[in-house]
Amino acid sequence: MMLKDKAAVIYGAGGGIGGAFAREGAAVFVTGRLRAPAEAVAADTWPPAGPPRRRRSTDRHLRSVIDQAGRVDISFNAVGIPDTDILGVPLVELEAGQFSLPITAYTTSYFLTARLAARHMIPNGSGVIMTVTALPARKGTALNGGYGAAMAAKEALTRDLSAELAPRGIRVVSLRPHGMPETSTMREVFDAKAKAAGLTWEQFAGYLAGDTHPRRVMALEEMANVAAFVASYQASGMTGTTVNLTMGSLDD
Repeated sequence: MMLKDKAAVIYGAGGGIGGAFAREGAAVFVTGRLRAPAEAVAADTWPPAGPPRRRRSTDRHLRSVIDQAGRVDISFNAVGIPDTDILGVPLVELEAGQFSLPITAYTTSYFLTARLAARHMIPNGSGVIMTVTALPARKGTALNGGYGAAMAAKEALTRDLSAELAPRGIRVVSLRPHGMPETSTMREVFDAKAKAAGLTWEQFAGYLAGDTHPRRVMALEEMANVAAFVASYQASGMTGTTVNLTMGSLDD
């Protein structure tokens, strides 16, 4: 098993990523808005009221992980925020606060969880810090408000974290999938943009798949399997980069 004896803390993800990590032998500790999917795979769950943007809440949770596991080897940030107020509105009609909300929320959440994990990983000289971004980080898309800018900022933060932490033995990697309709997040995106875009759910799913080479989007299980590999020693040469999981929608 690729992650045997590793302790992984996952922020904002339920069964998909946690399940893949657990199958590979990791002790999994999960935070998130939905307790049920997390409890199916996690050694411990922590359901905060919202994304871990508050330093004290994030610190308490990670300390509980270390109290139980003795260490943290993998920190995976998949925190999302509600999409209703930031999607489906043309940029020329957005208020500045609406535009900046995802940029501030996503980057601050990732920064806080990465910083705290790194402080505990540095004494051990090892660890992996990961996050999820999305296709709008690299491709212009409509009606996404500041979401594309937020994803691009997270990828930049991944590179900067790696530049500082890789010499200390800590790898930092982003995963960039392209909309997975089976996830609740994509249903929220559709609900927020459907009226403005004039699409049915079937049309929306077809739109997501239309740019990919195999004419389908990546399944959550496929993304989770890649995440487990990237977190493992078998990917020890990978840091300071974003793994392109858009199935051909973006050329790297």
